[in-house]
Amino acid sequence: MSAIRLLVLGAVRRHGRAHGYQVRNDLEFWGAHEWSNAKPGSIYHALKQLAKQGMLRAHEIAPSTAGGPPRTEYEVTEQGTEEYFRLLRQSLTAYDQKPDVLTTALGFMVDLGREEALGLLEQRVRAIEEWRATVVRDYLPAQGPEQLGHIGEIMNFWVHSADAGAEWTRDLIERVRAGAYTFAGEGDPFAGVLPPDDTA
Repeated sequence: MSAIRLLVLGAVRRHGRAHGYQVRNDLEFWGAHEWSNAKPGSIYHALKQLAKQGMLRAHEIAPSTAGGPPRTEYEVTEQGTEEYFRLLRQSLTAYDQKPDVLTTALGFMVDLGREEALGLLEQRVRAIEEWRATVVRDYLPAQGPEQLGHIGEIMNFWVHSADAGAEWTRDLIERVRAGAYTFAGEGDPFAGVLPPDDTA
């Protein structure tokens, strides 16, 4: 799964209504251009595609004070909200996704209730543990990775990555359980978006 869909839906949702430049600025503020495929072209393409699919509603507004053509602002539709939360839940629980998908989900996890987020993270740990057991059983010889030549190091890397991923997730679970962060229904969350810039 690509992170760009979740990133764009989540960024627009945070603003309520946002134009492409705001979404692009937010994602650059989060460093998403470094850890995902959220480049300017892909952001604007995703906005248009999500609007075509009924996930976003497009509104043409007056030109910016700096001049130029009318802007298009987007807001998330009911269908887009359902897709957003589906992707968010899927991204928090999956063990085999690319790092950009998990990173995106972490940026939006506070849009869920605390107990639901904890349940999804615990599900992620179980999925990692089950996947690790499969790798050890089916691919990694008991005598060590060398039995498969240097190719065995691929499976060895999978096992160590699984261990690190499970440990990190357990630590996050403990922080969340202890009260870290403001989740949905608990008050005003950390905004994590840049203020609108009417001159851009």
